[in-house]
Amino acid sequence: MKYSALVERIGGDGADAWRTHYEARLARERGEDVILLSVGDPDVDTPEPVIARAIEAIRGGDTHYTIAPGRQALREAIAALHTVRTGQAVSAANVLYVSGVQNALFAASMCLAGPGDEVIAFEPLYPTYPATIEVSGARLVRVPATPESGFRLDHAALKRAVTDRTRAIFFATPNNPSGVILSEADMSVIGELARRNGLWIVADEVYAGIAPGGRVPGLAARLPEQVVSLSSLSKSHGMTGWRAGWLVGPPGLIPHVEALITCMLFGLPGFIQEAALTALAMTAEAEAAMRAFCAERRDLLLAGLADIPGLTAYAPDAGMFMLVDVRGLGVSGYQFMRGLFESEQVSVLDGGAFGEGARGFVRIFFGTQIATLSEACTRIRRYATRLRGLVQ
Repeated sequence: MKYSALVERIGGDGADAWRTHYEARLARERGEDVILLSVGDPDVDTPEPVIARAIEAIRGGDTHYTIAPGRQALREAIAALHTVRTGQAVSAANVLYVSGVQNALFAASMCLAGPGDEVIAFEPLYPTYPATIEVSGARLVRVPATPESGFRLDHAALKRAVTDRTRAIFFATPNNPSGVILSEADMSVIGELARRNGLWIVADEVYAGIAPGGRVPGLAARLPEQVVSLSSLSKSHGMTGWRAGWLVGPPGLIPHVEALITCMLFGLPGFIQEAALTALAMTAEAEAAMRAFCAERRDLLLAGLADIPGLTAYAPDAGMFMLVDVRGLGVSGYQFMRGLFESEQVSVLDGGAFGEGARGFVRIFFGTQIATLSEACTRIRRYATRLRGLVQ
């Protein structure tokens, strides 16, 4: 039997990145002493009022079909948050409520580009980006950032990447895995290229709420007809499993994306939408708490890895991840990931899954409990010490 060509486009190299993580999860479910630092799921409970509102809505019978774009009150609340965060005045008509940023990325990709088009994205990039972008039939064009630059955007490389086939630029700010926040200077270059060439800009801002001050430089207010902004409650409110995200874009785009998500989702659970509305009302408090939570753990991890010979940690601007260079130990990122799990039962991700520039690195998630992170540092030190002894 034959399959669609689509199955080749959605496989992607990034799928391999998760194999060790899934192996580690299974080991922990068996009761083994595994530390999971391989996925961005903050070890923070969803705020109690959000849970209470969901339960109340379920008991009140809010378990039936809902409208595809999301409830009006929820979309109005998202629009208000977006306006405060970006300076772009929008209404509910600009907003679609979707099943997390991953869903929003897929929908944007399908509606903005297709066969024969090129879509630019910045490396290092989240492992699902290649398949998510190329699912439309477009070709992904990578603009790499180097470790020597601190994984900062290379303006010259970006300009060279734009061709007459380019349709869109996708990026995450803060970046996953590097934690780099695109600067105002970066935005000026991106914005001018987009304006001059008529390009879409898709800004994945899922970590923006936990950036300093709860916002990042952006282009939504400057190029409102070309920018599509994506975010969710997953990281800021400890709500990864709720799948509560959104897409904000120009009015002309919204009906096309709505038609697509109608085919895919046919509306999302009403009781979760009511909970999301409660969560949005708590945004300032939740984001401030998450910023403090992440900052404390980032500093702990930096200190815990600082004097380990052969390791170099790159401090992120924001987010929940840290890239660590392991080349000084004479191994690849993949080898370090596998060896660390097999010998110390600590699960991290191979940096190579995020792009060529991050080969020789691993990504470590630090949004866990202090005691867990401290123990992970002890195990990483022990493993790195053994490795160093082998290569000397």
